[in-house]
Amino acid sequence: MFKKLATGATFALALIPAASFAAGGAGHIEDYDFSFEGPFGTYDRNQLQRGLQVYTEVCAACHGLKLVPIRTLSDEDGPSMPEDQVRAYAADNFTVYDPELDEDRPAKPVDHFPENNNAGAPDLSMMAKARAGFHGPYGLGLNQLFKGMGGAEYIASLLAGYTGETKQEAGTTFYENTAFPGGWISMAPPLSDEQVEYADGHPNDVESMSKDVAAFLMWTAEPKMMARKQAGFVGVLFLTVLSVLLYLTNKKLWAPVKGKD
Repeated sequence: MFKKLATGATFALALIPAASFAAGGAGHIEDYDFSFEGPFGTYDRNQLQRGLQVYTEVCAACHGLKLVPIRTLSDEDGPSMPEDQVRAYAADNFTVYDPELDEDRPAKPVDHFPENNNAGAPDLSMMAKARAGFHGPYGLGLNQLFKGMGGAEYIASLLAGYTGETKQEAGTTFYENTAFPGGWISMAPPLSDEQVEYADGHPNDVESMSKDVAAFLMWTAEPKMMARKQAGFVGVLFLTVLSVLLYLTNKKLWAPVKGKD
């Protein structure tokens, strides 16, 4: 099971950009190729499990997922963890306040991920839907039409976008980040190479971990994406068949009239 939560980790995603960056242009968002993109895309179970590990060992020290029930970690369209592992994960990593006991107790699958507001850090439950990685051009939203909203790409690009340069302004240290609007962010780099050790031997450089946790946060924001896509496909198929039947019916009904001409 994952390590106990690290203390003092910083993983803010800049809920209020105006408070965290100097004036400047928009950042560069890398168009990563996530498995869940496209009309037939699906979540990668192994990637979601790795992203959960990054969240647990790095992000959870400052950020909560208060809208996400822990039991959903066993969902087939999600991390798909066995139920016994979900129970062990909840008890080993989180505590929740129980009003009946009037004290904290180990978390259970029926509980939600705890809320965490350390240092004003935002909750990450819906962060991948709250951020748009792609815009325009000229306000037309064409990039979003072809690439999607890009919330996961924004998160991954931000976490992997630190250059190592810093500067001081009004007693605050800013870090250069190629993805953040304005180019400078007050959040220190939260990830470093090999910071999290994956059991499956997957690469654990900063970019790989950034993509994994971004995919996991996409799932927390839209856990029913696969069901929505399936329903949409069935709906399109139904409308296509109905259109063909209506066309043939119309053609048959008008055939005698058109034949007189």
